[in-house]
Amino acid sequence: MLESALIKLDFPLFSSHPDLVYLDSAATSQKPQVVLNALLDFYTHSNANVHRGIYELSEVASGLYEQARARVARFLGATSAQEIVFTSGTTAALNLVAYSYGSQVLHEGDEILVADFEHHSSLLPWQRVAAQTGAVLRMVTSDDNGQIALDVWKNSITAATKVVVVAHASNVLGTITDIRSLADLVHRVGAVLVVDGAQAAPHLAVDVHTLDCDFYAMSAHKMLGPMGVGALYTKSALLEKMVPYQVGGGMIEEVTATTATFATGPAKFEAGTPPVAEAIAWVAALDYLEAVGLEAIRQHEVALSEFLLAELQTIKGLRILGPKQASQRTGLVSVAVEGVHAHDLADYLSREQIAVRAGFHCAMPLHHNQHCGATLRASYYLYNDKQDLVRFIDQLHKAINYYG
Repeated sequence: MLESALIKLDFPLFSSHPDLVYLDSAATSQKPQVVLNALLDFYTHSNANVHRGIYELSEVASGLYEQARARVARFLGATSAQEIVFTSGTTAALNLVAYSYGSQVLHEGDEILVADFEHHSSLLPWQRVAAQTGAVLRMVTSDDNGQIALDVWKNSITAATKVVVVAHASNVLGTITDIRSLADLVHRVGAVLVVDGAQAAPHLAVDVHTLDCDFYAMSAHKMLGPMGVGALYTKSALLEKMVPYQVGGGMIEEVTATTATFATGPAKFEAGTPPVAEAIAWVAALDYLEAVGLEAIRQHEVALSEFLLAELQTIKGLRILGPKQASQRTGLVSVAVEGVHAHDLADYLSREQIAVRAGFHCAMPLHHNQHCGATLRASYYLYNDKQDLVRFIDQLHKAINYYG
């Protein structure tokens, strides 16, 4: 396992809060000093708007920004940096796909398939696009173990299917989707596969070429980077067909009083001032993750999951959502406790300096399909260790006894 105690020293927040057990990395990760340094360095030495000035400072900022795009492309295994659109995060990226692609190609009677464990950011845009175009939105339901078998997907995908939307990893169940096998099924009928990678990219080695997905969305802030920046990978042929749904400065070729022509490539979808400093600081986060090693991080999380799952299964009246095998999930576990509300548990844990998430986690349909109310979620990352989970389990026992 990783030397999490040493890794934690790289994260200033833990020095400010030495008693904190932070188990909410699925909501946002903490930031190492190198990322904070990168933000400060840009604003101190290179601050200028990009692609707007011919003076040296603007050209330096533009170069750093485009280097960040190339770095994200390399991290994802994209063929070209021109397949990467910077956005404000996964939500913006998924909305971009729905409105710039979906609203253009979908017609009455076409089908959109979504998994029932989707984050609202993957569901709501397609609800709206379906209403606007007359397409039919269908939800594919996971089993009691929180998984959707390939046979279920195969039986759900029809000749009418045009778009399939799925999370690479669920933010409630931790379930990891077999994206490549699903992509093969989707492409057989000529449909496209949209992947929400927000919960997977921080934990798994992602290669979009190997996965063969058509779109892949992710956020920097869940993988040690700053808030306010994310990326959408899009296959080049699809990117050229898409039309911008946000227009303004920086994404045009020529404008008259009544008409406009747009730039090509990712610039077409980056209206206004982009998150320049955040994109540049994201590079520092990616470098940090790869220096630690994504495979090492993955093994560390699996070991933590094995320990946590085993301990939780000994608690009477506690239900674990999602697969019981650590290898089938990312570094999070969501639970429901009979007779005790998740918010009460989270409040008790908070008073003991343990930060967890309670609620529906922006995935209400999943909770309804799993026949449970709000859940308590503990999510861990490279800076967490077994002792963090021991404290969590110990205080969870006390919280259940207190409210039970």
